Amino acid sequence: MLTREAAAKYIGIDVKTFDKVFRSDQDFKRIKIGDHSERFTKNSINEFINLKEKNLKQI
Repeated sequence: MLTREAAAKYIGIDVKTFDKVFRSDQDFKRIKIGDHSERFTKNSINEFINLKEKNLKQI
């Protein structure tokens, strides 16, 4: 499980961009830990990217 910093690094983007693009989207799966912490899996990141990529191709 990745922190938001590690998830952003895995994707190759800035943490602020990760927050804006990934964390703000309801389709992005996350694991809540307590009231203020979240963790992300590489699988959920890859699935989200694939989902959004498919939606872009339909436009």
